[in-house]
Amino acid sequence: MLSGEISNMFCNLSSLYFLYLSGNALSGMLPKCLGNLSSSLYELNLKNNFFRGSIPEICGNNGSNLRMIDLSYNKLQGQLPRSLSNCMMLEGFVVSNNKLRDVFPSWLGSLPVLKILTLQQNEFYGVIGKPKNYLAFPKLQVIDISFNYFTGELPSQYIFCWNAMKEINPSPSRYLNVTLNYTVTKIGRVQVQNRYAIIITSKGVERYYGAILDIFTFIDMSSNRFEGEISELFGNLKGLYSLNLSNNMLTGSIPSSLGNLTVLESLDLSQNRLSGQIPQPLKQLGFLELFNVSHNDLTGPIPEGKQFSAFETSSFQGNPGLCGDLLLKKCGDLKPPSLPPSVFEENDNSESLFELEWKVVLIGFISGLLAGVALGDVVIITRHGWLVKMHCARRRWRTYRRN
Repeated sequence: MLSGEISNMFCNLSSLYFLYLSGNALSGMLPKCLGNLSSSLYELNLKNNFFRGSIPEICGNNGSNLRMIDLSYNKLQGQLPRSLSNCMMLEGFVVSNNKLRDVFPSWLGSLPVLKILTLQQNEFYGVIGKPKNYLAFPKLQVIDISFNYFTGELPSQYIFCWNAMKEINPSPSRYLNVTLNYTVTKIGRVQVQNRYAIIITSKGVERYYGAILDIFTFIDMSSNRFEGEISELFGNLKGLYSLNLSNNMLTGSIPSSLGNLTVLESLDLSQNRLSGQIPQPLKQLGFLELFNVSHNDLTGPIPEGKQFSAFETSSFQGNPGLCGDLLLKKCGDLKPPSLPPSVFEENDNSESLFELEWKVVLIGFISGLLAGVALGDVVIITRHGWLVKMHCARRRWRTYRRN
């Protein structure tokens, strides 16, 4: 394993085609003279070391043969050098897992053959906005801007530019690589191929691809601060193999146009604020192997049949409104939550109570009336008897006095 700093002597190697120093313990600043090698160098791979500081000006105004730059897994800081826009032959640019702080490099859209752009896990920030023109990134197949600080809406307008993702490539499987043909004295013509490799994260698991198929297309915008809805335009990327928009603040429903992505193998929309039902057209995606919509606000039945029956329960958890056999929650058993009595019910109860009270009062009134009448008769009869007695007594008294 190599350690220490890169010697400036590398800058004097005018016939150096590949500089591959990955997986060592190299440290220090990247030498500024690396830009002198861009006219001959085809691939610069310094990933997985301990380099610090800023990225030097790599591609000068005199043209460059660089096809691949991989500076990932270091401790690089600062902004991306704008001279990268001079690397007109560049097919892959990977700077993931550093401490770079910059806005989205929309100016790299002028590179005519750029296929891979990976900015994962840095400190890129701000609103990506719209492309300056619809010729930006015409050959882009892999874009990974996950684990950064991008804000605003998803850069859906770039979908108009990503023509390489719009068509299903029917050609035989090939790999993205750097092919170098050169002649060695006494041996003859020699062809060297160095395949591109990439690490892709899905459902929180990193997967290493030691070789990338030429037809492979991939979008990862997860773990940022994107908000708003997922545009139906994503359904136009019919050549897309993997889409990861998880861990953002996206709202609205899952676009049914995603059912048009017939070669899609991985779809991760988890940890957002999506609502509504899972679109039924998604069950037509016959190649879908990884699916995750957990921790949203989705409701309704999980699509049945085909690959959906093979997905893990964890792919749907955190959505109390979802139902289906996978969750052991039959949709027919769903009962609406108990509601407080309505105004009409309260009125009905009030009327019933009033009617009951009225009947009691009426019964009491009638009973009182009958009792009053009876007592009245007794009083009248008693008083009549008393008056008769008084009258008779008076008459006897008068008779007695006369005598």
